[in-house]
Amino acid sequence: MSPWSEVCPDDVHLSLSQVHPSWAEVIDAGLNAVHQANPDYLSGLKSSAYLPEQGRLFAAFSMPMDSVRYILVGEGPYPRADSATGYCFMDGAVKNLWSDEEGGGLSKKVNRATSLRNFMKMLLVASGELQVDATTGTAMAVIAEKARHPDSDFIQTLAALQINMISQGFLLLNASLVFRTDTAPVKDAKAWQPFLEKMLSMLLQRRQHENFPAPSLVLWGKIAEQLRQMPVVSKYQQISAEHPYNLSFIGNQTMQDFFRPMNLLVK
Repeated sequence: MSPWSEVCPDDVHLSLSQVHPSWAEVIDAGLNAVHQANPDYLSGLKSSAYLPEQGRLFAAFSMPMDSVRYILVGEGPYPRADSATGYCFMDGAVKNLWSDEEGGGLSKKVNRATSLRNFMKMLLVASGELQVDATTGTAMAVIAEKARHPDSDFIQTLAALQINMISQGFLLLNASLVFRTDTAPVKDAKAWQPFLEKMLSMLLQRRQHENFPAPSLVLWGKIAEQLRQMPVVSKYQQISAEHPYNLSFIGNQTMQDFFRPMNLLVK
């Protein structure tokens, strides 16, 4: 039995049952690395409520390892139980993307999820549907009306967006796998760095053994960019941006150019 296994919360074991088998060895090694670096951390989670719950801690690893083309690293889970899904930027409280109200744009729940809202607006600017200086009000209402049309090519739900991203090879990961109201996100992110370093090292070794390119790292925000302190990260291609909760993310040309060919908002 691995050293971490006896000290961690039951939910961690439940979460492991949800991952794709190709990740089992990697996640085990990553949790061992967390435990070795800070023996009290995993046991401390037993007495500190954290998100995501209900066995979703490692949900991002439900896709096969060999399918990963990009590792998108955010900050941490949404700070709401119904929103934290284990996938970065995928707010579980969001169902429909578009408002069904007269003159509405994005749905109320998308607008509440600031990072998701700005990500969607960036995608709309990248596709030419929006102008970067007009992404609210009337402009969004026009897009929503077009999107709701029965013959529209736009996806309608967050679930469809998540499927599109995973089908493009995105591993939707957070720098910190947990959110706790009593702990600063940067502190939890530091505790999970050994996990991410071990994961990136083992993934790189596997790709090199198979003579297959390593995934690219997409780093959003200052906490995610701290991964660059790890020597293994220098061996990955990287693309970075400010965190999407910043309005400036909508006009980030690098992100627009990167995501434009993927057409993530199209069925």
